[in-house]
Amino acid sequence: MSPASIADDLTRAGHALDAAGLVTAFGHVSARLSDEELLITPPRPLGSLVGGKFPQLSICAERIPADAPREAWMHTAIAAVRPDVGAICRAQPPAVAATAALGIPLVPLHGQGSLLGSIVPIFHNSRLIREPAIARELAAALGSASALVLRGNGAITVGATIAEAVARMWILDETAKLILAVAPHGPVRPLPAEEQSAWTATGSELLNRIWHHLTAASR
Repeated sequence: MSPASIADDLTRAGHALDAAGLVTAFGHVSARLSDEELLITPPRPLGSLVGGKFPQLSICAERIPADAPREAWMHTAIAAVRPDVGAICRAQPPAVAATAALGIPLVPLHGQGSLLGSIVPIFHNSRLIREPAIARELAAALGSASALVLRGNGAITVGATIAEAVARMWILDETAKLILAVAPHGPVRPLPAEEQSAWTATGSELLNRIWHHLTAASR
C-alpha cells in the first residue's frame, strides 16, 4: 500500500475509535510502511483527522520527529521486536482503565474476547511513554500478546493490519465492560481453553467484520 492509502486507513481508524468512545484528546495509530518505517497519526484528536501527509517514523530512530506524538516511542519499540505486527493502536477505553485500577485481570468471558488471548498482560508503570528505555520495557511486557493494559494510562492493541488492531481495541473495551458487570455477582470464569481456540481460529474474519462495523458507524 502507498503512504496515501495507509494515511486514509489511519484516518478511518481515528474516526472509528473516536465514534466508539475509545479515545479522548489523546490516542494514536500507526502502520508499517516497510521493515524500517512506520506511518503514525499526528498529535491531535483522532476524530479531527482529515488525512493528508502523516508523520513517518524510523523504527531504529534515536529521536522522534517534531510532528509525531511524544509517545511514538512505544510504536517503534513494539515494531522493532514484533515483525508480525503491521499496526499498533493506542487508546483510553474507560472500562479498561477501571479494571486496571481494581486489579481485575482481563480474560475472555465471551467468544470475541478470545481474540485477545487467554489473559491480557498489564504494564504496571503508569508514566507517559516518552523515553525509549521505558518504551522497550512496554514492548517486553506486551511480549507476543495482541493487547496490553497500561495501568493508569490506557491500552495498546496490535494486529497484522490497521483493521485488526482497531477491532481488538473495541474487543478489549467490551471485555472490560463484561467483566465489570459480572465481577460483583460471583467468580469471573473465562471460557474453556478449547472453546477459546475455536474462536481464535476465526480471528481475521471476525476482526474484519468488527472493523467494517466500526468504520460504518463513524461515517
